[in-house]
Amino acid sequence: MTSALDAIGGESALRALVDAFYDRMESDPAVHALHRLHFRGHGLAHTRQAQFEFLCGFLGGRAYYRERVGHMDLREIHAHVPIRAGDAELWLATFDAALAECGMTGEVVDKVRTTLRRAAQMLVNDVPDWRVDADRRAAEAS
Repeated sequence: MTSALDAIGGESALRALVDAFYDRMESDPAVHALHRLHFRGHGLAHTRQAQFEFLCGFLGGRAYYRERVGHMDLREIHAHVPIRAGDAELWLATFDAALAECGMTGEVVDKVRTTLRRAAQMLVNDVPDWRVDADRRAAEAS
């Protein structure tokens, strides 16, 4: 049986997709809110690799992330990250743009999008959003 990873072109195609996604995050001002969420973490270089590892297993390939971390629990992974509905939608739109940039279309990609939409919506939380406080302090300072 062919995995979703195989259907999109294997690990090399997934690596290109992840790179396209994070390149957008680093360069597109419209995606800055997502980029900021990584300022308090390990940074985007670490996140690029973790995303590749996670998606590889998520799409039916080798479970690199699980091998390294011991689980693939999205809620646990993101438990410390303030994720609002707008963040989830922005993540999904950016991922869609990366899919388009990489020329990934078809039934398997549509199923992946549907699954990622459910996952992103599940991650919306009420963790205190440090971005709001940082923005308020910046406004008060100017």
